[in-house]
Amino acid sequence: MKKLKKLPRFKTEDDERRFWSKADSTDYVNWGQAKRTVLPSLKPSVKTISLRLPEWMLRELKSLANKRDVPYQSLLKIFLAERLEEELHSAPADR
Repeated sequence: MKKLKKLPRFKTEDDERRFWSKADSTDYVNWGQAKRTVLPSLKPSVKTISLRLPEWMLRELKSLANKRDVPYQSLLKIFLAERLEEELHSAPADR
């Protein structure tokens, strides 16, 4: 079994974020002993933005959302998430 390194103490979340962006967690954590945790009340952080759309696009979005019985802003988030996933997982040659 690999000897694990001791985790440093962090002054801020930003310090910890920077650390983990460069560190290999397997040097600090035995993932073989990890247990899945469910956090049912955890909600993702959201940020309000202002987005200007052509009127026709907003009309069509609202129409599609109405057909699916979801709020149009939720449908827009679904569309954005699907496209982001597609872009992030496409081959570099496809870009």
